[in-house]
Amino acid sequence: MGMLYVVPTPVGNLEDITLRAIRILREADFVLAEDTRTSAKLLKHLDIQVPMFSHHKFNEHKTVGALVERIATSERHVALISDAGTPAISDPGFLLVREAVRNGVDVQCLPGATAFVPALVSSALPSDRFVFEGFLPQKKGRQTRLNSLKDEQRTMIFYESPYRVVKSLTQFAEVFGAERQAAAVREISKLHEECVRGTLAELIQHFTANEPRGEFVLLVGGVEDKRSADRE
Repeated sequence: MGMLYVVPTPVGNLEDITLRAIRILREADFVLAEDTRTSAKLLKHLDIQVPMFSHHKFNEHKTVGALVERIATSERHVALISDAGTPAISDPGFLLVREAVRNGVDVQCLPGATAFVPALVSSALPSDRFVFEGFLPQKKGRQTRLNSLKDEQRTMIFYESPYRVVKSLTQFAEVFGAERQAAAVREISKLHEECVRGTLAELIQHFTANEPRGEFVLLVGGVEDKRSADRE
């Protein structure tokens, strides 16, 4: 039986890829990529020449069964990558991993790049306990999701596009309060990486005056634990 490797790829600087990831990609029988055009640039940079096929959110439901059968009935080693970061974390991959496990295929996920960990650490918000929310629903269910987090005591982590940063920060302020501590980290591991820290009101002011650019991780501190505050 074959093996499915889940391989993180750099979210910015290409030097962030691990030596093991490079070896697995070189030894794979073929690579499943979220966008073959994007991944082709990475493989070319690494001087890796292996067959590559598309595996993305628009085709994964239709192809996952055949892919798993192909791996399960052969000795092929397959590497799954996304455009950036770790597959299945706000990227395609979960369905393939679940189906592979259900069919007895060995799955190994390599440690490596993902955007929210460096963002959390650099935010200076509490990092001992946190909740990762990924991308919020754009329309239906968005307000319900935010309301469900109103009393969350852990640091909250969200992914957001630059076009909705101010909108999201404004909604956060409405639900969590404008004085809640927060951070916005953009372009992680890239040339223009930036971390803006402050209250939600201060972040809204900053990004209203400075047009958001790049991919963002938004972090919001949890509500203060009143019981802990009373004990102190």
